[in-house]
Amino acid sequence: MKHIPTIARYLLGVLFVVFSLNFWLKFLEMPSPPEGSLAAGFIGAIYMSGFLAVVKVFELVGGILLLSGRYVNLALAVLGPIVVVIVMYHALILEAGYGMAALMGILAITALAGRRDFITTLLNSK
Repeated sequence: MKHIPTIARYLLGVLFVVFSLNFWLKFLEMPSPPEGSLAAGFIGAIYMSGFLAVVKVFELVGGILLLSGRYVNLALAVLGPIVVVIVMYHALILEAGYGMAALMGILAITALAGRRDFITTLLNSK
């Protein structure tokens, strides 16, 4: 049972590294949101502004840090908001792809649960 957060950390790291590299290398076919939908407008806006490229850099660095086991607390702090946005995008805007979003959320929570020192430090009032 004590290895589950470590396994979740590695799986989350692999997910972020693969999908961030796919942004530039295009080795996986990614489905496009339906034309004219709110999701297509959202993705178009963050892609054309360059915001998505910056997020993908953070995803790559965070994923590498998770896989290396160094600066895991920093990686979880950087990737946490990204996971929240991914889950919210799938649940509220795209209204599809719940499986991958749920998997990513569960892996992030599980990896975070293994870092009790980080959680207590983060929630410390002093």
